[in-house]
Amino acid sequence: MSTLPKVSWIGLGIMGSPMSENLVKAGYDVTGYTLEREKLDRLAAAGGTAAGSIAEAVRDADVIVTMVPASPQVEAVAYGPDGILENARPGALLIDMSSITPGTSIDLAAAAKDKGVRVLDAPVSGGEAGAIEAVLSIMVGGDQADFDEARPLFEALGRTVVLCGPHGSGQTVKAANQLIVAVNIQACAEAVVFLEKSGVDLTAALDVLNGGLAGSTVLTRKKDNFLNRDFEPGFRIDLHHKDMGIVTDAARAVGAALPVGSVVAQLVASLRAQGDGGLDHSALLRAVERLSGARV
Repeated sequence: MSTLPKVSWIGLGIMGSPMSENLVKAGYDVTGYTLEREKLDRLAAAGGTAAGSIAEAVRDADVIVTMVPASPQVEAVAYGPDGILENARPGALLIDMSSITPGTSIDLAAAAKDKGVRVLDAPVSGGEAGAIEAVLSIMVGGDQADFDEARPLFEALGRTVVLCGPHGSGQTVKAANQLIVAVNIQACAEAVVFLEKSGVDLTAALDVLNGGLAGSTVLTRKKDNFLNRDFEPGFRIDLHHKDMGIVTDAARAVGAALPVGSVVAQLVASLRAQGDGGLDHSALLRAVERLSGARV
């Protein structure tokens, strides 16, 4: 009989499916719920249990993890008579690993406290590959005691796990992460177009650049996307558009200027408006190619 906490996992998308499966591999009893039947079947095939509703999934759980696209989806699964807070047992720990606004996380923690449910906001960075390989960076907001209790679970999902401060802090750090990633991808995309138009061997150029100060996790992860024009989504432009809205709004609220970030946010929005929202965020390359007169 496992002494590990029973886990309910809500949201089995590109990130949620491999993350929940990693918990199963680590010995956790995982019951999942999502809207897509094939995702439930995938969890069951991996050794988890499929639930027919949120209420069924969370009723006996010690830990409830949510991994859904944005603030409206978090609110939809958390609140209301069929939601998490009405059906979780008192004392349960709710870990929201979605990327949402800091304010939504703070409000959720306050509402959950009234129900006797503890909350951590714990968004992640590392994309689909990081989720599959269990090497995510996890930035957490909430109480130290709850973080300490959740650390073994986090360590089954990621390599870098840090408590960043009170409720909402994890989401604030994730917003900064998404700012850095977007600007980095944009810089890489501009370099790729510049190199190709200059007639340089692109593979050789990216290899040597990645070995120096210009190197980054972004370039390592996205190099093949650029070389092969492979924009199968690991993290969709639609979601990065949402995240750039979060960081620009949050920065405005605290009086922080984002001169470069604001430009990149507009480029992400432009790419989405041109129908590329479902592509991987490395498809920012397509926007640079269009601006440079290249055939996309």
